[in-house]
Order: sequence, then structure tokens, then C-alpha cells
Amino acid sequence: MAKVEIYTWSHCPYCKRAKELLRSKGVKYIEYDLDGDEDARDKMAERTGGPRSVPQIFINDRHYGGCDDIHKLDEDGKLDPLLNDDNDPNGGMHPA
Repeated sequence: MAKVEIYTWSHCPYCKRAKELLRSKGVKYIEYDLDGDEDARDKMAERTGGPRSVPQIFINDRHYGGCDDIHKLDEDGKLDPLLNDDNDPNGGMHPA
């Protein structure tokens, strides 16, 4: 199983929608709640190459964008292969 990370805000409807898609696929993910933490948000923006909106989703350390982006990947049949990628030696389980 791939390593999946998601940056969120607690009251963000798009974050909730993205997490629900991942949960519906049985994906265990690492969530970084950015509520009020501008330093963490700055670090996320460095990692994304600029975007500061949430959610931001990474699969096996590659940035795939936000909620609409992973839903589009799913609609196109491209999300499941990414989530089932065994290139992650830790089986998707990583410390936050």
C-alpha cells in the first residue's frame, strides 16, 4: 500500500470530501492538521511548490494536488493503481 499524506484544516469541506474518498478505498493516511499553524502551512507550500490551499495530497512523496485532483484521478481510473503501489517499503505506515 502506498504512503498517503494529506494536509487539512478541520472545518474544510474539501478536506472532508478528500478524506472520505480515501477512507472509502480503505486507505490509511497520515493527516497534518494545519489549523492556525502558519509555520506548518509554509512548510506545506514549500513541499507543494507553491499551493497553500487545503487539502494537499501526497502519494509516495509525490504531490497530486487537492480534492478535485484526486477525484479526477479516481474518475479516470488512475487513483487505485497509485494507492496500490508497493514502492513504499513501509507499507504506507509512517510517523507524522
